[in-house]
Amino acid sequence: MNDRTPILVTGSHRSGTTWVGRMLAADVDTAYISEPLNVLHRPGVYRAPVKHWYTYITEENENEYLPAFRETLNFQYHVWRELMSLRSPKDFLRMGRDFHIFFNGSMQGQRALIKDPFALFSATWFAERLNCKVVITVRHPAGFASSLKRLGWNYDFRNLLDQPLLMRDHLESDRAAMESMPQDDIIGQGALLWKFIYRFVHSTGKLFPHFNIVRHEDLSLDPIGGYQSLYQSLGLGFTEQVKETILTSSSSENPAKLAKNKTHSVKLDSRANLDNWKKFLSPEEIHRIRTLTEGTSDLFYSEEEWK
Repeated sequence: MNDRTPILVTGSHRSGTTWVGRMLAADVDTAYISEPLNVLHRPGVYRAPVKHWYTYITEENENEYLPAFRETLNFQYHVWRELMSLRSPKDFLRMGRDFHIFFNGSMQGQRALIKDPFALFSATWFAERLNCKVVITVRHPAGFASSLKRLGWNYDFRNLLDQPLLMRDHLESDRAAMESMPQDDIIGQGALLWKFIYRFVHSTGKLFPHFNIVRHEDLSLDPIGGYQSLYQSLGLGFTEQVKETILTSSSSENPAKLAKNKTHSVKLDSRANLDNWKKFLSPEEIHRIRTLTEGTSDLFYSEEEWK
């Protein structure tokens, strides 16, 4: 394969970006780079500081990010920065893993694949300034909120409110809703965040029809067909080894849900996982999620998919 165009896999967190990224990186010519825009990212992988979850990058503020991203995509690993940040044996093991990925990527001329849900609002910038092919994952809003509830993950909307460019371009009309959301309301936060993210995804998809927007549910029901289509669109090699990796990750022999300490595992019974939210959420919570996401959720999910 001669295509070395970088790939960005994004979408909301808890929407299957890790699964999709890992399955696309099953191509031996692809190097998997995890979450440079995570606030807690490793400085060896990406040297620039990140202040907000879901950082918004445009040409107006790109000087803070563009040079560092070019280095990351060129597999320039910052050994000294990483060494200075080590605090535990786990950090040291991560450094070894990341250095190995970057070394192989550089030596073997691999194609960089960035998996980063927190790059979602910056997806168009990645496409235009870094020439990335973009994959965006979508997950049912109840499935997303249910996952956040199970893990106890709140979302502080100050991460969005404190980004003037993002508010100006996409979210100013939602300011009051964010400011009035209680800090301990995981269901409300999840539903509102889902609405903001996928309203943006829908409008962006119209402007960039070449973006690959895929529903987590569709991939779960037909992993081989879904990934084969993605591989073709991205110019990746869909080999027998890739096929086996996908089958292993989605097998019915895998658990139907992940343990809380394995939030990034990609081995799951993909079909059984689809309905977990119906068991974990109350009817009142499901109704509230649907109400809060109304006008956006129906762009991606039918009436039947709420039952």
